[in-house]
Amino acid sequence: MKKNAPDAKPRDPNALGFKEALGYGFGDLGNLLNLNFVSSYLKVYCTDYLLKGRAEGKKITDDLANMVLIVRLWDVINDPIWGLMVDRRKPTKYGKFRHYLASVALPLVISLVICFLPMREIFPNMGYGALLAFSYLSYIFYGMMYTGMNIPYGSLATAMTSVEQERTLLSTTRNIGGGVGGGIVSLLGPILLYDKNDLGERTLFNNQHAFIMAVALAALGLIAYLLCFKTTKERVQYSEKQEKLDVKLTYGSLFKSRPFITVTLAGMMISGLLQYQSFNQYLTKNYFADSSLNIYITASTYLPMVILILLMPKIAKKFGKKEVTTAGLAIATFFSLVLCLIGPNEHLRTHYMPFILTNFGVGAGYSFLSILTWALVGDVIDYQEMKTGIKNESAIYAVYTFARKLGQTIADFGGLKLLGGYAGYSAEETDKVAVAYIPGKGDRIYKMVSRGMLIAYGITFLLFLLYPLNKKKLAEMHEQLDAARAERLKALENEKANTFTGASQPEQA
Repeated sequence: MKKNAPDAKPRDPNALGFKEALGYGFGDLGNLLNLNFVSSYLKVYCTDYLLKGRAEGKKITDDLANMVLIVRLWDVINDPIWGLMVDRRKPTKYGKFRHYLASVALPLVISLVICFLPMREIFPNMGYGALLAFSYLSYIFYGMMYTGMNIPYGSLATAMTSVEQERTLLSTTRNIGGGVGGGIVSLLGPILLYDKNDLGERTLFNNQHAFIMAVALAALGLIAYLLCFKTTKERVQYSEKQEKLDVKLTYGSLFKSRPFITVTLAGMMISGLLQYQSFNQYLTKNYFADSSLNIYITASTYLPMVILILLMPKIAKKFGKKEVTTAGLAIATFFSLVLCLIGPNEHLRTHYMPFILTNFGVGAGYSFLSILTWALVGDVIDYQEMKTGIKNESAIYAVYTFARKLGQTIADFGGLKLLGGYAGYSAEETDKVAVAYIPGKGDRIYKMVSRGMLIAYGITFLLFLLYPLNKKKLAEMHEQLDAARAERLKALENEKANTFTGASQPEQA
């Protein structure tokens, strides 16, 4: 029998294995199956089916913009409540965060299905106001359930490991899972959810297929969440002090933290951009006159990520997370500018390959931030622990999540206002033969999409120039934090030992 080498180190039983890291990625697979579907198609479901013909186009887009604003204002209350509840609740036998993967999964996927119910067939006499109210209530319910899943899921990574390289691995596998989940929606949706008009242009939204797809994604999402629950483990220990949340200290310190402010504002911009890119549904339908083009846009955006994702841990370790993220954002900003300069024009509309190739350049630059996002958030959480001595992942994650939702709100609200007001979109007009592309209106949709991309990437690039945790400072921070954690755990063990010793002393006469 072959013996181990004398100097071989035994494997740390608490080390994070690739199987477990991959299991963590199933959580974001579940998240993106439902989130990408809602983000990409809920607006189209409302404008091209639920509310279509019940009011004129601009009123519909304005009412939907107001709905987005009101629903997200509710998140001002909802997100901090979830964050505080998760932080204050004592760990169960499954851990502090992991059990939410099982308990919230079913109501979350049910809320997804409700959002796409064929209400006009179920209640054919339902008026515009009632249909709009249904949209409000279903969207609010979905948002509450998604927050209830996303906050503990994101916090789970910091409870699985405190090792920087393993955090990067978790961020990588999370992006793999999210990419697969989002890719399923982005690649199948344009084919399954749109029918062809009389000219053979794939521009007609099919609500029945949308409902069937929602049910299928809900089933897949439920399986993904349960697999994540089954394969992950919490191993970072918490002291009693860590379980108690000092609200003033936690939230007060956040707004004095440059790393947190930078990453949060960047998250708000990029999350808003990803939401804004859901208007690609209208771009492909009303400018290129072919919704199936979304498949190529998705492929050109995420193919660079597929190429880079397994290399990213080594790249980040060698050059630093801040350094490679900033470089990637510079690339994305440059190609976004190119998109603005090459269109709109008739040649590009009928020969869209330059658009796809330029979009590939944008995706290549964006990939660096996308893959490292959650590792950067983990670093910010560690930075706050170093400054305050308290580990409150969920409270911090709740603020970060809310900022991302704020970005999505601004993107959706502004985009819907531009769609109805600036571009003059009307679903009934689009459905007529030979008017999928309307000169002027289609061109304005191209301008609103490409210019929004340039603004978001440009601002995010400038933000990361100011991000203070470069490779050197991050190494110093983790060295200091490891020493502080060891000291706190030692103090806790001494306290428990003293308590036990005192309790075992015989009572004096």
